[in-house]
Amino acid sequence: MLALEHGAIPWLLAVALATAGPHFAHLPWWLSLLVGSMLLWRVWLWQQGRPLPPRWALVLLVIGSIAAIAWQFRTLLGKDAGVALLVVFMALKPMEMSRRRDALVVIMLGYFLLLTHYLYSQSIPTGAWLLAAIALLTAALLRLHGGAQPVATILRHAVLLLAQALPFMLILYLLFPRVSGPLWGLPQDAYAGLSGLSEEMSPGSISRLTLSSAIAFRSRFASEPPEKSDLYWRGPVFDEYDGHSWRARPLPAGAAKQLPVVTGIDAPLAYTSILEAHNRRWLLALDIATRLPPDSMLAPTLEALAREPVRLRAQFSFASSLDYRANVIEAPAVLQQALTLPAKINPRTRALASEWASRPPEEIAAAALAMFRNEDFYYTLRPPLLGANAMDEFLFDSRRGFCEHYASAFVFLMRAAGVPARVVAGYQGGELNPVDGYLVVRQSDAHAWTEIWLSGKGWVRFDPTAAVAPSRIEQGIAAALPSSEPLPILVRLDSDWLRQLRNRWEAANNSWNRWVLGYNPQRQREVLSRLGWRDPDWRSMSASLAILCGIALLVVTLWTLPRRLAADPVQRAWQQYCAALKQRGMARAEWEGPLDFAQRVARERPDLAALTDEAARYYAELRYGRHNRQSDQLRRLQQCRHRLPPRRRRHS
Repeated sequence: MLALEHGAIPWLLAVALATAGPHFAHLPWWLSLLVGSMLLWRVWLWQQGRPLPPRWALVLLVIGSIAAIAWQFRTLLGKDAGVALLVVFMALKPMEMSRRRDALVVIMLGYFLLLTHYLYSQSIPTGAWLLAAIALLTAALLRLHGGAQPVATILRHAVLLLAQALPFMLILYLLFPRVSGPLWGLPQDAYAGLSGLSEEMSPGSISRLTLSSAIAFRSRFASEPPEKSDLYWRGPVFDEYDGHSWRARPLPAGAAKQLPVVTGIDAPLAYTSILEAHNRRWLLALDIATRLPPDSMLAPTLEALAREPVRLRAQFSFASSLDYRANVIEAPAVLQQALTLPAKINPRTRALASEWASRPPEEIAAAALAMFRNEDFYYTLRPPLLGANAMDEFLFDSRRGFCEHYASAFVFLMRAAGVPARVVAGYQGGELNPVDGYLVVRQSDAHAWTEIWLSGKGWVRFDPTAAVAPSRIEQGIAAALPSSEPLPILVRLDSDWLRQLRNRWEAANNSWNRWVLGYNPQRQREVLSRLGWRDPDWRSMSASLAILCGIALLVVTLWTLPRRLAADPVQRAWQQYCAALKQRGMARAEWEGPLDFAQRVARERPDLAALTDEAARYYAELRYGRHNRQSDQLRRLQQCRHRLPPRRRRHS
């Protein structure tokens, strides 16, 4: 086995840091500290020329690391535990790295570890970092096999190799047959960290979402977008209350099979939404959708649902009516379910509702909204904690809350007064990005409102938050909350140039998502049809892929072959010397650098050691040295071939 050159070790440690370092952002702190300590320890051993740790110590480190990871994640399988193991292996492998084979393991592990970064982020900065890391890995391979060279020369050759691969990358991107899902199965916990609306609503669940400026989805309208106050993006519907949280209760058997009946009164609005992955079935259509994308449905509770959870960024086309009649004829079991309340809680709220019970439903709703509007209620992200009688404490004592508090209290009042009501969660509003024309809806736009069922009108939306803080609905959450409230910086931007910079960056990310990450079979067909290719299938695309790759390979060969044939005098002199050595039984491998070759000659043919070392050093200095080439050194290199002893004759 060939020994690892001392000067190649820093390149390999840089590879380990570049491929494992970005994972420190989501690894446990102790694991990041362990990995960083291992790499620093290896740097110190290299600088001081100390021996590597004994094998038994490394075995103990491996066993301890695996046990700690299993304890931390309660498993050794899945995304997070698997990535943690790979990072630990990348940190520990350099501790036994003494031969070239060990170095190749580090490089191959680095290539594989780069793929795992896309499990956490698929953004433009991640792509740029991975491209730089690939260049570093390629440079490390060149240093490993090419011997000592100036850093700039190694990096230039690595970039040149990647540039030669660029045509193949573009051809594969355009023509490689796409599949509907990912090319490999993801572990079960791959989507565990996705944010968005939950399957239940409790005090604080919506307000926590407002602390995130992450984009929930983007929508682009075929015509002028509606007013912000009309932008209610419907998500889950909650109709079961346990005194603390709201949940979606399964509908009665007969009602669950009943298809919703929606009649649009105004002209429908056509739009396309690019929905970020949230691991739920909700498609977050504008309230209410009258035309749905394929493989979706309108649930009996009127939210648009996909057939499967949205686990990848996806594009959907809708049409919605802002003025509508929904389920004017509703199943009695559904209405009864929308009247159910827990017993023996919130007596003061029940007493207030009983005073309104004799009025028509619309007047009861108007009375509740008037109370929120005219009395001292406050809209805040920092409401006090509520006890067992949460509605009583909120309506009569604290009077401070966020949208989920007002929606919960309104529905409780309606039900206590005999009016069927339920809570609807989703998003309200959005901000138009003038750069690409998409309406951007963030997690901070998360909202909760209510619906009551009225005879002859069906389910009608009422938003009690609009009575307390109308600026929240008309202008957005930043206008409704004072500056002391904790909102994301991106939501509170008041600088024009910063807002323009954010808009341009988000538009660039949107293009990246659509044309790179979202290059699915449908988009591939669209692109190929624009190029004049009608109805492409996988057979024709595979044939074209092979032909174009062959042409690209021919072009690259024609470009590089003359450069190889037209070697400069230094290269030609060294090749002639190596050819002469081959005739004497010492063949140089293609990957073998001049100094490494000279070391092997010294071991295997001591009689040729001094002359080969002299020729190798002349060549290395002339080829990779920082000074101008000296004509006398070139002449001495050319003379080395003539100074070789005669070839040994074979005797029969």
